[in-house]
Amino acid sequence: MILNRRHKILAAFLLSVVLLTTACTPKVPGRFDQVQQESSKQKSGQAVAKNATQGEKFNKFFPPKQAGYEQVFTQEKKGFAEAKLKKENKELAALSISDTTSTPSAAAKFSKSTKKIAGYPAVEVGKTQTAILVNKYQVKVLSRDSSFTASDRAAWIKKFNLTGLAKLK
Repeated sequence: MILNRRHKILAAFLLSVVLLTTACTPKVPGRFDQVQQESSKQKSGQAVAKNATQGEKFNKFFPPKQAGYEQVFTQEKKGFAEAKLKKENKELAALSISDTTSTPSAAAKFSKSTKKIAGYPAVEVGKTQTAILVNKYQVKVLSRDSSFTASDRAAWIKKFNLTGLAKLK
């Protein structure tokens, strides 16, 4: 009985020592902690401009339903909306509208454009992206499948309600 009681006291003491030493040990910073602190302090490039258009307002300007195609909205936030374009459960492209107020460099690339789609300045980015600038809004189609070509991207850009988007303030 005395031996059993000593074991309980010893176990309680050891447990207390372990808890005390682990609770008082300073936390070792993780490899991302410093980067997180630095990026949290930055003001430029971090947040969307206050006057950027809400993403939900862009949804009505996306192409209307097309026979055989499905649009799945995947992202909607201030200044941006995106939908996946699918056919027979295969993702063909990503369709998006973004407000360039927060990213002036996105709009600047259109200043030297000689190409137009639906009367708006257009740019090709690599072999997979086509975009136009409608006032301050960038309409972009990004191929997700090799069968979805530059002419397909241009055709889908024309299906957006560009006239309505141009009137959006």
